[in-house]
Amino acid sequence: MKAVVVHGPEDLRIDEVPDPVPGPGEVLLAVEFGGVCGSDLAYWKNGASGTAVLRHPLVLGHEVAGRVSATGPGVTGFAVGQAATVHPATPLGTLPQRLAGRTNLHERVRYLGSAAFDPHTDGGFSEYVKVRADQVRPLPDGVGTRLGALAEPLAVALHAVRRAGDVRGRDVLVNGAGPIGCLVVASAKLAGAAGVVVADVADQPLAIARALGADDVRNLATGDRLPEDVELVFEASGAPAALAGVLRATARGGTVVQVGNLPGAQARSALGDLVTREITWIGSYRFADEITDAVRALGDGLDLEPLITRTFDLADAAAALDFAASSHGGKVLLRMGGGA
Repeated sequence: MKAVVVHGPEDLRIDEVPDPVPGPGEVLLAVEFGGVCGSDLAYWKNGASGTAVLRHPLVLGHEVAGRVSATGPGVTGFAVGQAATVHPATPLGTLPQRLAGRTNLHERVRYLGSAAFDPHTDGGFSEYVKVRADQVRPLPDGVGTRLGALAEPLAVALHAVRRAGDVRGRDVLVNGAGPIGCLVVASAKLAGAAGVVVADVADQPLAIARALGADDVRNLATGDRLPEDVELVFEASGAPAALAGVLRATARGGTVVQVGNLPGAQARSALGDLVTREITWIGSYRFADEITDAVRALGDGLDLEPLITRTFDLADAAAALDFAASSHGGKVLLRMGGGA
């Protein structure tokens, strides 16, 4: 089968790799769509994503959806042709009791399309992928695999909103209108937020945020300013330089949920308001089982179509990543097979 394989920095190839065969407890999916994520871009551009460094060629992709092609011994409850998406995580070891249910906080987690461990964990930018049966999330009737590929990043946003507690009737600021920031907008509105303001430095991602439910948008590059005294803020840019302004925009006693990945290395930022304004700063990492909630939300009619800006065929994966790395905003999809 064909797969999108990164061999090193700026070295992306469409390789022929062996067809996977599902073993006991496994499901084989014919992949139809995959979403390009920042980690895919990092492996392609830098040969590393955070502390995960490429040591061998890696099949990219963890935001995927397709159709059940076959099942391994002992697997029941799936029909060939059934549309599904995938929870990409395989936690290793056991959690301490104080973290019960927070499976995203396992010390060691294998993730599709990740070089965190050696051997690496190949992803789903391929014609087929095999996963454990418990990783498969069937898609509801009426939800195609194209939108199903958005369930994983939607789960990240739903988890961030859940970390904030009850958002019903509260005003919200989202800083950063990349795909996750825009999905936080949709998730906050879904959870009952009163008004959502979104800030970014480009018009196109702000237009997407508006289409997904933002009540007001601010382009900081053109002189717009962040609002003042916002009780609940989601920082989705991951830019250390933005933190000072975000903390200043947060109301005294307010909460900031940090969902944008911050650098692992030292970075300069002014954080004094965190103390003097008694701000609660909460981290949000991936998700536990919110992908199940994401699939349900899609089935209930949550419209994420405005997030998708471009779709490329598998053979054009290099162009897809190049487009996604530009400042166009939104989510870029790869089409591995048929589907809608």
